[in-house]
Amino acid sequence: MACCPLCKQESPLYFQSKDYNQDITQDTFDHYRCFQCGLIFIAPIPLRLSDYYPETYHSIPTSIDCLKLASNHELYKIEMVKRYINNGRLLEIGPSYGSFTYLAKEAGFEVEAIEMSAPCCKFLNEVVGVRAINSNDPVDTMQYLEPYDVITLWHVIEHLPCAWSVIDTICEKIRPDGILVIASVNPEAFQFRILGRYWLHLDAPRHVMLIPTRLLINKIESLGFKLEMLTMADEGTLICTKNGWKHFFLQRCTHRFSNKILLSLLRFLLGLIYKMVRFLATPIERIDGKGSAYTIVFRKINKSN
Repeated sequence: MACCPLCKQESPLYFQSKDYNQDITQDTFDHYRCFQCGLIFIAPIPLRLSDYYPETYHSIPTSIDCLKLASNHELYKIEMVKRYINNGRLLEIGPSYGSFTYLAKEAGFEVEAIEMSAPCCKFLNEVVGVRAINSNDPVDTMQYLEPYDVITLWHVIEHLPCAWSVIDTICEKIRPDGILVIASVNPEAFQFRILGRYWLHLDAPRHVMLIPTRLLINKIESLGFKLEMLTMADEGTLICTKNGWKHFFLQRCTHRFSNKILLSLLRFLLGLIYKMVRFLATPIERIDGKGSAYTIVFRKINKSN
């Protein structure tokens, strides 16, 4: 049993997994699921979680032109933000090398970022031209920052051991009528039910918790926000879903084969199975709540109105 980091209830062991994605360690990680709130979490969280992020984790572009090209697949993010706010101060937490950060700056936002990777911060400051603060403690860092009109976390909240404290602090730092955008992997995904511990987006131990949408919505609404949008049909979710099946069939199922002829044959057969599974799974994954990820937009209620 382990104590749920949100509701503090004793939670039973759900399953065990390993670092199947990066293969940095052969350690086993225990995942627990809280019966009361549905949160899935790792306990204990490794003390030096940064050790599980190799230097190759962030593929930093070599120039601003390369960044522009790499940012094309994230245009949907800035388009989503601009449905609700067109300008103002924007903070991105966990931007990596800054595809969205760059797009937000180009769209006219006054952009700042908090990022744990020092090389990424260097690139953001010197090449992208935004203020990037190198820190793995967003709560402490945000105490010294001015309020924002927009704060975004694109597939970051699941990485944070102190996620609930971060949410509390974020909600304090957003101006009335400002928005909060959170994208994360979905523990209620159909793909997760099928693949279990081998699901690409489980990503132990870097994903320390998987947060159900209703749990996140209830938490943030209790802090004075209203739900503007919940989607599992955005481009990011579709990519997550595609990559989840692809990784399992074309990488996970073949990683132990060294014979090149057998590997080529196996990859061909598994490629056919992968396409068939995607075809059959697509109608199910389009059912509300079954996508591999979600994006939620909240707006802070202006109590003066």
